[in-house]
Amino acid sequence: MRIKRLGLRNYRNCENVELTFPSKKTLIIGKNAQGKTNILESIYFLSDLKSPRTSTISDMIEFNKSQFEISAEVEKHETEIELDYLYNLDKKRELKVNKVKTTPKEFKTVVKTVLFSTKDLLLLRGCPEDRRNWLDRAISQIYPAYDERLSKYDKIRIQKNNLLKNEVIDEALFDIYNEQLAIAGANIIYLRKKFLGEIEKIASNKHYNISASEEFSANYTCPKCEVEEILDYLKQELAERRKEEFARRQSCVGPHRDDIEFKINGKDATKFASQGQQRTLVLSLKLSELEIIKEKTGYYPILLLDDVLAELDDKRQNYLLKSIDENTQTIITSVDTLLFEKEFLKDVTIYNIENGKIKVELDEVEI
Repeated sequence: MRIKRLGLRNYRNCENVELTFPSKKTLIIGKNAQGKTNILESIYFLSDLKSPRTSTISDMIEFNKSQFEISAEVEKHETEIELDYLYNLDKKRELKVNKVKTTPKEFKTVVKTVLFSTKDLLLLRGCPEDRRNWLDRAISQIYPAYDERLSKYDKIRIQKNNLLKNEVIDEALFDIYNEQLAIAGANIIYLRKKFLGEIEKIASNKHYNISASEEFSANYTCPKCEVEEILDYLKQELAERRKEEFARRQSCVGPHRDDIEFKINGKDATKFASQGQQRTLVLSLKLSELEIIKEKTGYYPILLLDDVLAELDDKRQNYLLKSIDENTQTIITSVDTLLFEKEFLKDVTIYNIENGKIKVELDEVEI
């Protein structure tokens, strides 16, 4: 699959941008704060209806404007699909596929993306929520119904938390919420563990190839594997920590509190990995996402590389660029072309962006 055209109206600092993507590789160059990341963010948004930078969609509306629009033409399985998304300050949105209004669930099935940004390089040093969000997003790309499971779980958890804030707690209702949370949570944890295991198989091989010697492993903190075992484990944990939840007046057990452990040569990578090892690990995970989406859906997602090459040394840069399948559409942002070999730039469409405007389309680059 590939995106052929992108249109932005009042999207952050991109007041009126039209981009075409005639080749498999596109490079968008420009200084910081000119709009490079905004373009990648908008493509990512089409696949997820969420921003990797903010949880408030209205933040993406250009200053002093009332709404933003994203439009795109996508080629998928030799079929052309038009996407249109509009959002205004009244929090009203309109989603269309081929000019027909549709649901968020259907809209998100059209485009698949893998974003690799400088923020991702902090995955190991970040909080457990960052790692859960990474895993959840990767799963949702392949199993759209997974989002509904997360949403259902969160609604029950919020209801339980509200109940725990009451002066007098209805314990019968509390038990009902715990039963519902255990069932919903067991399914989420099962899918997380299953998917993480599949990612680990691919990533461990890539990690070994980059490092030439190091063994990588990933482990989900819940010790059980099968759905029924996980369900029993959650029920037991909820019972044992009942008094704690009453005292803290919040849910303390479930997939919203879990974490992912990454290890290199058996040591906790979040504590002991060097900066280079962290970059190798995250690079391996991102390349594995590409492969697993291809394996499950039959096509490669769009790869978005946001200023990440400047943070990688030559060895990791070369491995990343050479690992990208020729059928993968890749859109890269960078401050200049100096990081790229002349051979790589041969078939690349290069744009220059300044203050949210595409200033120049460069056909030839002097190296």
